[in-house]
Amino acid sequence: MRKIILYIASSINGKIARKNGSVDWLESMPNPDKLDYGFAEMFANIDTTIQGYKSFKQVIDWDIPFPYQGKKNYVLTSRPDRTPHKEEVYITPEQVDFIKALKMQEGKDIWLIGGSQTISFMLENQLVDEIQLFIMPILLKDGIDLVSVMENDVMLHLEETKTFDTGVVQLRYVSKVSN
Repeated sequence: MRKIILYIASSINGKIARKNGSVDWLESMPNPDKLDYGFAEMFANIDTTIQGYKSFKQVIDWDIPFPYQGKKNYVLTSRPDRTPHKEEVYITPEQVDFIKALKMQEGKDIWLIGGSQTISFMLENQLVDEIQLFIMPILLKDGIDLVSVMENDVMLHLEETKTFDTGVVQLRYVSKVSN
């Protein structure tokens, strides 16, 4: 079975983006050795992405080449009337069943990109197998939380911690619920 991995950075106070969705603060983090914090390895080990519509729209609006080319890209949305971009497939009805079936297909792992509402939805429905959270050495004055309002607690098991000379701390959690 394929794993769904949330690989994401946040500020010390749990913000994954500014209120307007910008992640410009990530570029301002000191990184003299140009560490990628395992991103290239993670990206090579996936063949599918899942993200919410707001996150997808943010990437499209950056006016850069689509960064997930060569991957199957799914966008969760509650609006079936959206016109698909050439790089993604929208999932509207039966999202939980669709994702469970997707995990059972042959292939590499699946990267849960974000955003906050999608992460909460996926966690509450016990669809996330692993979280690789990179705590960046910054406190943002405002922004979007890692998770939005959740109705239930989600228990995780800490598998690994790693610190970097840049001040970044990596926390790797696995779900306590077998999927």
